[in-house]
Amino acid sequence: MRKVLTLFMLTATLTSMAQQVLTLEKCRELALANNKQLGVARVKKEMAENTRKAVRTKYLPKVDAVGGYEFFSREISLLNNDQKALFANLGTTMMGNLGQNVSEVLTNLVQHGMISPEFAQQMGTIAEKMGAPAAELGNQFGQKINDAFKTDTRNMFAASVMLRQPIYMGGAITAANRMADIHEQLVAHEEEGMVETTLKNIDDVYWTVVSLRQKQKLANSYRDLVQQLNDDVHKMIDEGVATRATGLQVDVKVNEADMQVTQVDNGLTLAKMLLCQLCGLPLTGEIELADEGKDVLPDSPTVEDVGNEAAFENRAELKMLKNAVELSEQSTKLVRAAYLPQVALTGGYLLSNPNVYNGFQRKFSGVWNVGVIVRVPVWSWFEGSYKVRATRAATTIATIEMEDAREKIELQLEQCRFKLKEAGKRLQMATKNLSSADENLRCANVGFREGVMEATDVMAAQTAWQQAQSQKIDAEVEVKLAQVALRKALGTLK
Repeated sequence: MRKVLTLFMLTATLTSMAQQVLTLEKCRELALANNKQLGVARVKKEMAENTRKAVRTKYLPKVDAVGGYEFFSREISLLNNDQKALFANLGTTMMGNLGQNVSEVLTNLVQHGMISPEFAQQMGTIAEKMGAPAAELGNQFGQKINDAFKTDTRNMFAASVMLRQPIYMGGAITAANRMADIHEQLVAHEEEGMVETTLKNIDDVYWTVVSLRQKQKLANSYRDLVQQLNDDVHKMIDEGVATRATGLQVDVKVNEADMQVTQVDNGLTLAKMLLCQLCGLPLTGEIELADEGKDVLPDSPTVEDVGNEAAFENRAELKMLKNAVELSEQSTKLVRAAYLPQVALTGGYLLSNPNVYNGFQRKFSGVWNVGVIVRVPVWSWFEGSYKVRATRAATTIATIEMEDAREKIELQLEQCRFKLKEAGKRLQMATKNLSSADENLRCANVGFREGVMEATDVMAAQTAWQQAQSQKIDAEVEVKLAQVALRKALGTLK
């Protein structure tokens, strides 16, 4: 017993989940939550917001850190090869010159008889003995000078931190930030337009499903009427009071009624599948609309006509075109800024090994630096003027397109107002025609039962009644769709 009860409850739960009753507002909520294009629009909006934040950072200083290592096959030399050789033989050269000078002095002294040749020879021998150590010391001293001038720059390490602060960029940063703001507004207006289009599509399909459900009921009712007439006619044929030809005519009407039921059933299924797709539901899901079971469609609130000027302010398309004009204006400023003077403040710290701040030391050492960079364009063969003219032409085009869109929207508003009035009048006429068709069908049925009217007269009355019913359903839905179209044209659909 428990298993049976559990199975019953599970079946009831699955049935309730499968058969969803959706109101128009619920369909709208589902469509806005699950629409793929709206999802893309939301991501675009997030992208535009992050882009705006990124452009804001252009006002702030930028700090860069750079580091690196380089190996060179040869080092930087401050002395050439001749200078290196000179320092390496400094003692030998000096003592050679000194020995030559001493020899010349001793020779002059001997020639003038101031010293004897033997004494001069002894003095020369002593100078030679003293010159060798002195030359060696001189050479060693010269080599030390060579070593002191070595840079050891084959292995280079360097690092720096650089700060850049823009001071005046010709208005480029301000224009870029304004463009980012406008682009964010443009994306928001694009999303707003998609929301309105989605809501209109949902409303159109919703009321289409409701009308097809009404027509399904009508088709079934018409088929029942024709089938009842068919049964009566065949009974009359069996009794001999009706001809076989009349029976065949009624049979044709029954077949036509069956075909109409099939067509309406298929159309209703496809319409519900489309509604499920717009709402983000499974296409094969079983749904039921809150208004499809009603014999008379609920009255919609009267559309508040806010006027053309208010409609222009509400329409997302005009907002987007206005943003396009503003973007074009800022683009002109951005192009012009590239040909104006630009000023930036720089500062940083440079670190290197070896460093050159105390000879070529093999250790890290650095230096601070602060500066101002000024860039002034001098001559570009009027390139800037041509580009500015081109962007101004683009602004003119955007302005013309916006004015053209205003005129078309104004025409659309008038068309929607006329269509709503026509739909209202058509509904009134359809209601009157339905009353006449009901009375005509009643009289035809009474006359047929009394034997004063033919079966063809009843079929004609039934056909007229079906057409009147169908026209009334179409008129009711046409009023709904006209109201939706007018609200969208006025920008008040949300």
